[in-house]
Amino acid sequence: MRAAVVRYTTRPERADENEQLIRAVFAELAERQPAGFWYRAVRLDDGVTFVHVALLPEDGNPLSGIAAFGEFVSGIGQRCVEGPIAAEGTVIGSFSS
Repeated sequence: MRAAVVRYTTRPERADENEQLIRAVFAELAERQPAGFWYRAVRLDDGVTFVHVALLPEDGNPLSGIAAFGEFVSGIGQRCVEGPIAAEGTVIGSFSS
């Protein structure tokens, strides 16, 4: 399983808009229920920094077929003052209860 981590900082006046766009992505994911996919998005306490973590199946990225994700990424550059900075890695452990 591959992991993708993305971190960025939005313009203060665009942070709430960014959160709404993220919520739309999760709403569409809830409808589609892609198998073998884990995704979290966190807005840090500073109110403008966001971190996304996805565990992706080996055969692709389910986000690529999500219309709301396309809308989210289409304007990310205009909403950000820093980043997005993306990194991929390999999952070495996972726990949830």
